[in-house]
Amino acid sequence: MSGGSDSRPAGQHGENALARQYFDAAIGLLQRVRDEEAANIAAAGALIADTVAAGGHLFAFGAGHSSLAAQDVVYRAGGLALMNLLAVPGTVGVDVVPATLGSALERVDGLASAVLDTSPARPGDTLVIISLSGRNALPVEMAMKARTLGLQTIGVTSVAYAGETKSRHASGTYLKDHCDIVIDSKIAIGDAELAAEGIEAPFAPASTVVTSALLQAVMATAAGELAARGIEPPLLRSGNVDGGHEWNARVFTEYADRIFYRH
Repeated sequence: MSGGSDSRPAGQHGENALARQYFDAAIGLLQRVRDEEAANIAAAGALIADTVAAGGHLFAFGAGHSSLAAQDVVYRAGGLALMNLLAVPGTVGVDVVPATLGSALERVDGLASAVLDTSPARPGDTLVIISLSGRNALPVEMAMKARTLGLQTIGVTSVAYAGETKSRHASGTYLKDHCDIVIDSKIAIGDAELAAEGIEAPFAPASTVVTSALLQAVMATAAGELAARGIEPPLLRSGNVDGGHEWNARVFTEYADRIFYRH
């Protein structure tokens, strides 16, 4: 709208303030995980570098919105080409109808074991498991089964949930209890950073922002670890820059036996 007067509803000024509050909350969380989880991020990056150097496979798993962070490190420009998505049908996103089915599947016993048993994962491989609450049967069982198969596991979760919610796994345990390395996202119970007068429910989740940043920090650490050992990190380039497709084709050929999303 042109002109000098501002005829927007008064509430819109409040929305601008809420947007700023959200950015401040997200930045605060990012600063916390940067500082407080530095050792765990370093350990996770070193573990991934160890796996790459040893010829192992890399997998990432998350259900529901936790799957977004897992997908963000798979077939990603600037990311490790060897990261593969371990997908559980019906839980990868909100495209399943009804969307609530995905949440229901997270509470089904035996599903994670069936997926891992039929996957290409083998002893010595590394699996990143992402679950905000870490309380549902699917991620807990995924970590437990991975351990019995000889996989190394990195859990990305909000540890706070274990102290304030009840586990939905028969063991009464949480994801954090079964991983070799645990990275705490620091997300508060309920995953909503804002509250405002006139809005009944808390709102503005930050888990995707923070968890994705954590995983990218781990991948950056892994790339640095590999380079320090004299190993060229198997990174992908954007297909939208000149030479990107040719670069990626070389990486796909060199690591064809460890990249499963192209089969």
